[in-house]
Order: sequence, then structure tokens, then C-alpha cells
Amino acid sequence: MRVSLESIGALERRLEVSVPDAEVEQAFDARLKVFSRTARLKGFRPGKAPLAVVKRQFGAQLRDEVMSEIVRQSLGSALNEHRLEPVGGPRIEPLPAVSGEGLRYAAIFEVYPQVEIRALETIEISRPSAEVASADVDAMIETLRKQRPNFIAATRPAEEGDRLTVNFEGRVDGTPFEGGKGEAIAVVLGAGQMLKDFEAGLKGLSAGETKTYPVSFPAEYGKAELAGKTAEFTVSVAQHEQVELPPLDDEFCRAFGVTEGGVEQLRREVEDNMRRELAESVRGRVKTQLLDQLLAANPVELPKSSVDNQVRALQVDWLRRIGANPQDLKQAPPREPFEAAAKRRVAIGLLIAEILRREGIQTDQFRLEQRIEAAAVGYSDPEDAARQIRGNDKLRTQIESAVLEDQAVDWLLGKVKMVDAPTTFKDLMNFGA
Repeated sequence: MRVSLESIGALERRLEVSVPDAEVEQAFDARLKVFSRTARLKGFRPGKAPLAVVKRQFGAQLRDEVMSEIVRQSLGSALNEHRLEPVGGPRIEPLPAVSGEGLRYAAIFEVYPQVEIRALETIEISRPSAEVASADVDAMIETLRKQRPNFIAATRPAEEGDRLTVNFEGRVDGTPFEGGKGEAIAVVLGAGQMLKDFEAGLKGLSAGETKTYPVSFPAEYGKAELAGKTAEFTVSVAQHEQVELPPLDDEFCRAFGVTEGGVEQLRREVEDNMRRELAESVRGRVKTQLLDQLLAANPVELPKSSVDNQVRALQVDWLRRIGANPQDLKQAPPREPFEAAAKRRVAIGLLIAEILRREGIQTDQFRLEQRIEAAAVGYSDPEDAARQIRGNDKLRTQIESAVLEDQAVDWLLGKVKMVDAPTTFKDLMNFGA
């Protein structure tokens, strides 16, 4: 076997392989003899047909199989000989026949780039420092109350947050239009369920009142026949209710799974959740800063095939999120909007892989189990869900990759400079007192 290697780009390689005719024929003859032992041909008992007859009927198929096997084996040997690790599957191109060479082909592929981790001492991370104050917990409890409102008969004109049950009919240029009529429609003011002008016209009304007013449809409205037009709506209010927040009592606590300890226990659980969310937010911000600066200090040549794979993965994820067929990439947006994120993913993956290799970091099994259990919490039977995750190679590998990335990030954080930046829970989480 003769092998020649050529660099045709920063990461692209062309490997030409020639296999002697004698080796090909030897492999073909061996395959033919094995096949003939069980071959079934009309007029012959199984395995008793003459070799020449078997060759005449099945030779072309067997030769194709042998050629494929020789390509697989010879390519593996050639890659090992040159210590090459392709990124993805090589593209195989047949080469013109040469006397004495039974098989000639070229394999074109990309290799992984050389990656170095340097300049860690120049990285400085600003770590947000905040606490969950009692007033922040009060604000969260109040939000929980607002999530479970009681509606009672209103004693004043309608305002933001009220619920009105209305009947309405709209006309454009004096003519009713499809979808412009409704009966007993509940509208919560400020919830954005109806057009902005429609909701604005309801403010100040009370039960039993009727009002006629203009409503403008936005230029980008879904129905082309109404887009950019102004309709006149006549609306009558059948019922008007205002919000009454539920009292902080044992019944309210039970609605959030707190069956003992009452309001004090609810506050403790809410505060614990807020602390966890705060810690996750702080780590997320620190990690983003760290990876941004790591990428800036360690530019990496990116394999095009890896970027292409990541673009496809992001397109599939986009299709899945909108409820479309994730396999139908024709429905996905073009690749351009996904390229920056794909390149970032690939670059981070290469840098993280180099850290794991260089530092000999192995999966922390305790962390892995914690991640698996956390992933299973949302299911009706968490223990069974965790068992299924452990038994699913693809899911387990995904979770293990996330754990290893966290371990690499922890190693990096031990090497860079960290500066605390005092802030508040409200400023950091955009919520609180």
C-alpha cells in the first residue's frame, strides 16, 4: 500500500492511497470462497454451486463489498501511520486506474487544530456580589400572591389589572369584518391579549356601559386585509371585576406545596430558591466573562465541518422550539444568523477539550449524579427518569459533557484574577425590593 499526504488548507488534508492489485484480488477471492459455501443458486444445493457460477452471478456485488472494506481498512491504517484524527467522516474520491494498482482513492478531510491555552494571568473577572434581603423575599411573596389573584366585583371604573367580560363588534369603513365580533370575551387590562387601542378604550368603563371608539391595526398585523387600517368598535361591558390578592394563610402556603410551618416556612423556602437562583446567575455571568476573555486571548482555527454541524444543530433546535419538524431543515432560517453562535460553541469546545486533556481532568461522578437527578426532578417518577437517563448513552454523554465543562471552568477560575463587584439582588436579577 502506498500513501501520500498533502496539506490543502490550514486544517484540510488530502490523503492518496493506492492498494496493489494482488492484495485486492486476494481479498476478493477470499470473500468469494466464503460466500460460495452458503450461496443459493437455482439448480444447485446450498453451497454446492461451482465457484465460477457463483462468481458470474454475484461477483460484481462481492467486489463492491470488498472494495468498501479495503477502503475502510486501508484508510484506518493510513491515518494511524500519519497520526491523523479527521474531524468528521472523510470525503472519498476515486482516482484513475494505474497498472498494477487494484484500488486508488483520495480521502479529503479536516484535522483538529493545534490548541494552546495561554495568557490566563491577564484575565480579570468581575464577580457580582449580592445578598437576598428580607425586602427581596417580601417582593417575591407579593409576586406569588399576584400569580394567584381572586377577582371580585369592581367598585370603581376599570383600570390596569382588572378583568372585564365584554361583547363587541368592529367595522372598517362601516362594514363588519371576519373576526371582528365577540361575545362574553374576558379581557384582563394590561395583559396584552387584545390590541393596544382596544384595551386602552376599556379603561374607565364599568359594568353595564357601552362605548364606541377607534382601534388601529398595526402595519404588520397578521391579516393583510386589516393591516394598517382603523376600525370602529362598539363594546359593551357585561361584567367588571377587580383583583383581590389572596391572604397569606395556610391555604395559600399549601398552594405552593408548603403543608407545615405556614408562612414562615414558605418564606424560608422562597428565600432558599432565591439564593439558588442568585448563585446560578452569578456563576453564569462569571462563566460568560471567563469564556469571552479566554476566546479573545486564545484564537483558534475552526474546522469548517464542525461549524457546519453546529449550525445544523442550532437550526434543528430552532425548529423544535417552534413546534416544526426538526428534520426538515428547509423550514429553518438561513445559516447566517446561527454562524456566530456556532463558531463560539466550536471554539469553546476545542479550548475546553485541550484543558481537560492537558490537566487530565476526569468526570466527577458525584457531580454527574447530581446533574442526572436534577434533570429527572421534573418527571412524575424522578427515580425511574434518572434510571432511564443513566441507561441512555446519548443523554448521559450530553450531561457528562456539561459536567466536564463545569470542571474545566472551575480550573480556569482558579487561574485568573477575580474581583468582587458589590450589587443588589434587584439590580442583578431585575427583581426585588
